[in-house]
Amino acid sequence: MSDALQLILEDTDGTQLETSCTRFAVVWQGREVWIQQAGNGQLLIGVDVEEGDTEYANLLLRPLATNLVSLQLEMEAADADDDDDHVHGPDCDHDH
Repeated sequence: MSDALQLILEDTDGTQLETSCTRFAVVWQGREVWIQQAGNGQLLIGVDVEEGDTEYANLLLRPLATNLVSLQLEMEAADADDDDDHVHGPDCDHDH
């Protein structure tokens, strides 16, 4: 299964351009909103992280039945240097 996305871009006059790519971004309210396949037929939509951001959101779109989808919001820490997948909580025994 290819992770290429088929895109159809349309101008205001109705002219269409078809292309494909592995991911693309839409600039919305000054931020890059990236769209790409996430495996298993899922579509990942995420906002590019900027300096000073403490977290960012990813939307994961999963197809279900013919006319249904599941949408999951995943909040991630913006610190990309942290290789540890540990989530700090009240019983993690770390000093916060």
